[in-house]
Amino acid sequence: MIRTKQEPTELVIDLTGPKGNAFYLLSQADAFAKQLKYLQEERDQLQAEMMSGDYENLIQTFDKHFGGFVVLER
Repeated sequence: MIRTKQEPTELVIDLTGPKGNAFYLLSQADAFAKQLKYLQEERDQLQAEMMSGDYENLIQTFDKHFGGFVVLER
């Protein structure tokens, strides 16, 4: 079947791929926070919270803040 290219309906980050590493997620979190008009202090707190534990803590924190519009896939 051949079809016309469609816009994705959701933003997905594959945690098992190259975009699943901690540095990428930290940078995406900062970019999303800027787009959502977080103050610099709030962005700093978010980064600190994401880095305050292990990788699981990082993705849980990311999901808590941005899970409404970003899907994380394992």
